[in-house]
Amino acid sequence: MKHSLIKKIVLFIFLCFIPLTLSSPHALTEGSQELENTGQDGIIVLNYHKIDNMNISLSVRPEDFDKQLAYLKNNNYHVITPDDLYDNLEKGKELPPNPVLITFDDGYEDNYKNAYPILKKYDFPATIFVISSFVDKYPNYLTWDQCREMKANGISIQSHTVSHRSLTELTNEQIKNEITQSKQKIDKELAQNTMYFAYPTGTYNLYIAQMLKDAGYRAAFTVKYGTAENSSNIFALERIPVFHTENTFNSFYRRLNYIPLFEKLGWIKS
Repeated sequence: MKHSLIKKIVLFIFLCFIPLTLSSPHALTEGSQELENTGQDGIIVLNYHKIDNMNISLSVRPEDFDKQLAYLKNNNYHVITPDDLYDNLEKGKELPPNPVLITFDDGYEDNYKNAYPILKKYDFPATIFVISSFVDKYPNYLTWDQCREMKANGISIQSHTVSHRSLTELTNEQIKNEITQSKQKIDKELAQNTMYFAYPTGTYNLYIAQMLKDAGYRAAFTVKYGTAENSSNIFALERIPVFHTENTFNSFYRRLNYIPLFEKLGWIKS
Protein backbone atom coordinates (compact mmCIF):
# COMPACT_ATOMS: atom_id res chain seq x y z
CA MET A 1 0.00 0.00 0.00
CA LYS A 2 2.81 2.40 0.93
CA HIS A 3 4.74 1.58 -2.25
CA SER A 4 1.62 2.14 -4.37
CA LEU A 5 1.03 5.52 -2.71
CA ILE A 6 4.61 6.60 -3.42
CA LYS A 7 4.26 5.66 -7.10
CA LYS A 8 1.05 7.68 -7.34
CA ILE A 9 2.71 10.72 -5.74
CA VAL A 10 5.70 10.50 -8.10
CA LEU A 11 3.39 10.08 -11.10
CA PHE A 12 1.33 13.11 -10.03
CA ILE A 13 4.45 15.26 -9.69
CA PHE A 14 5.76 14.08 -13.07
CA LEU A 15 2.46 14.79 -14.80
CA CYS A 16 2.38 18.25 -13.28
CA PHE A 17 5.92 18.88 -14.54
CA ILE A 18 5.16 17.91 -18.17
CA PRO A 19 3.02 20.97 -19.04
CA LEU A 20 5.64 23.28 -17.51
CA THR A 21 8.37 21.64 -19.56
CA LEU A 22 6.44 21.80 -22.80
CA SER A 23 5.40 25.42 -22.28
CA SER A 24 8.85 26.69 -21.35
CA PRO A 25 10.97 28.80 -23.76
CA HIS A 26 13.20 25.75 -24.27
CA ALA A 27 10.37 23.28 -24.83
CA LEU A 28 10.96 20.53 -27.35
CA THR A 29 9.62 21.38 -30.81
CA GLU A 30 8.82 19.05 -33.65
CA GLY A 31 12.23 19.55 -35.26
CA SER A 32 14.33 19.63 -32.11
CA GLN A 33 16.87 17.00 -31.17
CA GLU A 34 17.58 18.55 -27.76
CA LEU A 35 16.00 15.57 -26.00
CA GLU A 36 16.72 13.00 -28.68
CA ASN A 37 15.09 9.62 -28.10
CA THR A 38 17.69 7.07 -27.05
CA GLY A 39 15.67 3.90 -26.76
CA GLN A 40 12.25 2.35 -26.18
CA ASP A 41 10.75 -0.90 -25.06
CA GLY A 42 8.39 -2.55 -27.52
CA ILE A 43 7.20 -1.33 -30.90
CA ILE A 44 5.08 1.80 -31.15
CA VAL A 45 2.19 1.33 -33.58
CA LEU A 46 0.58 4.71 -34.29
CA ASN A 47 -3.11 4.60 -35.22
CA TYR A 48 -4.59 7.39 -37.35
CA HIS A 49 -7.92 7.67 -39.17
CA LYS A 50 -8.32 10.92 -41.10
CA ILE A 51 -5.77 13.55 -42.15
CA ASP A 52 -7.81 16.64 -42.96
CA ASN A 53 -9.08 19.92 -41.52
CA MET A 54 -12.35 18.70 -40.05
CA ASN A 55 -12.62 19.83 -36.45
CA ILE A 56 -13.18 16.37 -34.96
CA SER A 57 -10.97 14.15 -32.83
CA LEU A 58 -10.34 11.58 -35.59
CA SER A 59 -9.11 14.27 -38.03
CA VAL A 60 -5.47 15.22 -37.60
CA ARG A 61 -4.70 18.34 -39.60
CA PRO A 62 -2.17 17.89 -42.43
CA GLU A 63 0.19 20.47 -40.92
CA ASP A 64 0.09 18.62 -37.59
CA PHE A 65 0.73 15.29 -39.32
CA ASP A 66 3.71 16.87 -41.07
CA LYS A 67 5.09 18.11 -37.73
CA GLN A 68 4.70 14.65 -36.22
CA LEU A 69 6.56 12.95 -39.05
CA ALA A 70 9.26 15.62 -38.91
CA TYR A 71 9.70 14.83 -35.24
CA LEU A 72 10.07 11.12 -35.98
CA LYS A 73 12.58 11.87 -38.74
CA ASN A 74 14.67 14.19 -36.58
CA ASN A 75 14.67 12.18 -33.36
CA ASN A 76 16.11 8.78 -34.19
CA TYR A 77 12.85 6.94 -34.84
CA HIS A 78 12.78 4.34 -37.59
CA VAL A 79 9.50 3.70 -39.40
CA ILE A 80 8.97 0.02 -40.17
CA THR A 81 6.52 -2.18 -42.10
CA PRO A 82 4.07 -4.81 -40.79
CA ASP A 83 6.42 -7.51 -42.09
CA ASP A 84 9.25 -5.99 -40.02
CA LEU A 85 7.06 -6.08 -36.91
CA TYR A 86 5.95 -9.65 -37.56
CA ASP A 87 9.48 -10.88 -38.21
CA ASN A 88 10.65 -9.29 -34.97
CA LEU A 89 7.88 -10.63 -32.75
CA GLU A 90 7.61 -14.09 -34.30
CA LYS A 91 11.12 -14.76 -35.61
CA GLY A 92 13.32 -12.58 -33.41
CA LYS A 93 14.62 -10.49 -36.31
CA GLU A 94 16.41 -7.41 -35.04
CA LEU A 95 14.85 -4.01 -35.65
CA PRO A 96 16.52 -0.59 -35.87
CA PRO A 97 16.39 1.63 -32.76
CA ASN A 98 13.04 3.15 -31.77
CA PRO A 99 10.83 1.33 -34.29
CA VAL A 100 7.47 2.88 -35.21
CA LEU A 101 4.73 1.47 -37.42
CA ILE A 102 2.31 4.04 -38.91
CA THR A 103 -1.24 2.76 -39.50
CA PHE A 104 -4.54 4.22 -40.72
CA ASP A 105 -7.98 2.68 -40.24
CA ASP A 106 -10.97 2.72 -42.64
CA GLY A 107 -9.38 3.95 -45.89
CA TYR A 108 -10.54 7.53 -46.24
CA GLU A 109 -9.66 9.41 -49.43
CA ASP A 110 -7.74 12.01 -47.42
CA ASN A 111 -5.19 9.27 -46.68
CA TYR A 112 -4.31 9.53 -50.38
CA LYS A 113 -4.78 13.25 -50.90
CA ASN A 114 -3.23 14.54 -47.67
CA ALA A 115 -1.30 11.84 -45.79
CA TYR A 116 0.36 10.13 -48.76
CA PRO A 117 2.27 13.22 -50.03
CA ILE A 118 3.58 13.89 -46.52
CA LEU A 119 4.64 10.27 -46.07
CA LYS A 120 6.50 10.50 -49.41
CA LYS A 121 8.13 13.75 -48.28
CA TYR A 122 9.77 11.91 -45.37
CA ASP A 123 10.20 8.62 -47.25
CA PHE A 124 8.11 6.75 -44.65
CA PRO A 125 6.14 3.57 -45.27
CA ALA A 126 2.68 3.19 -43.76
CA THR A 127 -0.24 0.76 -43.62
CA ILE A 128 -3.87 1.49 -44.46
CA PHE A 129 -6.54 -0.95 -43.29
CA VAL A 130 -9.40 -0.57 -45.79
CA ILE A 131 -13.05 -1.54 -45.61
CA SER A 132 -13.13 -3.52 -48.83
CA SER A 133 -16.76 -2.84 -49.85
CA PHE A 134 -16.30 0.93 -49.33
CA VAL A 135 -13.38 1.22 -51.77
CA ASP A 136 -14.47 2.60 -55.16
CA LYS A 137 -18.04 2.89 -53.83
CA TYR A 138 -18.51 5.77 -51.41
CA PRO A 139 -17.39 9.41 -51.71
CA ASN A 140 -14.52 10.31 -49.42
CA TYR A 141 -13.12 6.77 -49.49
CA LEU A 142 -10.18 5.46 -51.47
CA THR A 143 -10.40 4.02 -54.96
CA TRP A 144 -8.58 0.87 -56.03
CA ASP A 145 -6.46 2.94 -58.43
CA GLN A 146 -5.34 5.11 -55.53
CA CYS A 147 -4.57 1.98 -53.51
CA ARG A 148 -2.51 0.57 -56.38
CA GLU A 149 -0.50 3.77 -56.70
CA MET A 150 0.21 3.92 -52.99
CA LYS A 151 1.12 0.24 -52.84
CA ALA A 152 3.69 0.84 -55.59
CA ASN A 153 5.22 3.56 -53.40
CA GLY A 154 5.60 1.89 -50.02
CA ILE A 155 2.09 2.02 -48.59
CA SER A 156 0.73 -1.36 -47.49
CA ILE A 157 -3.01 -1.92 -48.04
CA GLN A 158 -4.53 -4.43 -45.62
CA SER A 159 -7.93 -5.59 -44.35
CA HIS A 160 -10.46 -3.88 -42.07
CA THR A 161 -13.31 -6.28 -43.00
CA VAL A 162 -15.94 -6.00 -45.73
CA SER A 163 -18.41 -3.69 -44.00
CA HIS A 164 -16.88 -2.46 -40.71
CA ARG A 165 -19.31 -4.28 -38.43
CA SER A 166 -18.15 -5.27 -34.96
CA LEU A 167 -17.16 -8.92 -35.33
CA THR A 168 -18.22 -9.92 -31.82
CA GLU A 169 -21.83 -9.05 -32.71
CA LEU A 170 -21.98 -11.32 -35.78
CA THR A 171 -22.71 -15.00 -36.39
CA ASN A 172 -19.85 -17.35 -37.14
CA GLU A 173 -20.77 -17.36 -40.83
CA GLN A 174 -20.90 -13.57 -40.95
CA ILE A 175 -17.51 -13.31 -39.22
CA LYS A 176 -16.01 -15.73 -41.71
CA ASN A 177 -17.41 -13.73 -44.63
CA GLU A 178 -16.10 -10.41 -43.27
CA ILE A 179 -12.64 -11.89 -42.81
CA THR A 180 -12.28 -13.99 -45.94
CA GLN A 181 -14.17 -11.90 -48.50
CA SER A 182 -12.28 -8.71 -47.62
CA LYS A 183 -9.00 -10.56 -48.03
CA GLN A 184 -10.09 -12.09 -51.34
CA LYS A 185 -11.19 -8.71 -52.70
CA ILE A 186 -7.96 -6.93 -51.72
CA ASP A 187 -5.87 -9.84 -53.01
CA LYS A 188 -7.63 -9.69 -56.37
CA GLU A 189 -7.52 -5.91 -56.79
CA LEU A 190 -3.91 -5.46 -55.67
CA ALA A 191 -2.42 -8.79 -56.79
CA GLN A 192 -1.11 -9.57 -53.32
CA ASN A 193 -1.46 -11.87 -50.34
CA THR A 194 -3.18 -9.77 -47.68
CA MET A 195 -1.79 -10.86 -44.32
CA TYR A 196 -2.67 -8.15 -41.77
CA PHE A 197 -5.97 -7.15 -40.23
CA ALA A 198 -7.41 -4.45 -37.97
CA TYR A 199 -10.54 -5.16 -35.92
CA PRO A 200 -13.44 -2.73 -36.52
CA THR A 201 -14.12 -0.89 -33.24
CA GLY A 202 -11.29 -2.98 -31.78
CA THR A 203 -13.61 -5.79 -30.66
CA TYR A 204 -12.40 -9.38 -30.90
CA ASN A 205 -12.08 -12.64 -29.00
CA LEU A 206 -9.78 -15.65 -29.19
CA TYR A 207 -12.19 -17.54 -31.44
CA ILE A 208 -12.15 -14.71 -33.99
CA ALA A 209 -8.36 -14.54 -33.72
CA GLN A 210 -8.16 -18.23 -34.60
CA MET A 211 -10.48 -17.67 -37.59
CA LEU A 212 -8.10 -14.98 -38.84
CA LYS A 213 -5.17 -17.35 -38.53
CA ASP A 214 -7.08 -20.07 -40.38
CA ALA A 215 -7.92 -17.58 -43.15
CA GLY A 216 -4.23 -16.92 -43.78
CA TYR A 217 -3.58 -13.73 -41.84
CA ARG A 218 -0.29 -13.29 -39.99
CA ALA A 219 -1.32 -10.71 -37.39
CA ALA A 220 -4.14 -8.42 -36.30
CA PHE A 221 -4.33 -5.04 -34.59
CA THR A 222 -6.71 -3.82 -31.91
CA VAL A 223 -7.33 -0.36 -30.47
CA LYS A 224 -5.99 -1.55 -27.10
CA TYR A 225 -3.63 1.15 -25.87
CA GLY A 226 0.02 0.16 -25.59
CA THR A 227 3.18 -0.93 -27.39
CA ALA A 228 3.56 -4.24 -29.23
CA GLU A 229 6.00 -6.51 -27.39
CA ASN A 230 7.15 -10.11 -27.35
CA SER A 231 4.49 -10.82 -24.74
CA SER A 232 1.74 -9.44 -27.01
CA ASN A 233 -0.78 -11.69 -28.72
CA ILE A 234 0.18 -11.50 -32.41
CA PHE A 235 -3.56 -11.44 -33.23
CA ALA A 236 -4.32 -8.70 -30.69
CA LEU A 237 -1.53 -6.18 -31.11
CA GLU A 238 -1.65 -2.91 -29.22
CA ARG A 239 -1.59 0.53 -30.82
CA ILE A 240 -1.31 4.17 -29.76
CA PRO A 241 -4.10 6.33 -31.24
CA VAL A 242 -3.33 9.86 -32.45
CA PHE A 243 -6.12 12.43 -32.22
CA HIS A 244 -6.74 16.08 -33.01
CA THR A 245 -6.62 17.98 -29.70
CA GLU A 246 -6.25 21.55 -28.50
CA ASN A 247 -2.48 21.07 -28.84
CA THR A 248 -2.08 18.10 -31.16
CA PHE A 249 1.71 18.03 -31.26
CA ASN A 250 2.14 18.10 -27.48
CA SER A 251 -0.45 15.34 -27.16
CA PHE A 252 1.42 13.31 -29.79
CA TYR A 253 4.74 13.91 -28.01
CA ARG A 254 3.39 12.74 -24.64
CA ARG A 255 1.84 9.63 -26.13
CA LEU A 256 5.04 8.78 -27.98
CA ASN A 257 7.39 9.31 -25.06
CA TYR A 258 5.71 9.26 -21.65
CA ILE A 259 2.92 6.70 -21.98
CA PRO A 260 5.25 3.81 -22.95
CA LEU A 261 7.48 4.80 -20.01
CA PHE A 262 4.54 4.74 -17.59
CA GLU A 263 3.56 1.31 -18.91
CA LYS A 264 7.08 0.02 -18.38
CA LEU A 265 7.05 1.24 -14.79
CA GLY A 266 3.64 -0.29 -14.20
CA TRP A 267 2.10 3.08 -13.42
CA ILE A 268 -0.69 2.65 -15.95
CA LYS A 269 -2.24 -0.32 -17.70
CA SER A 270 -2.52 -0.50 -21.48
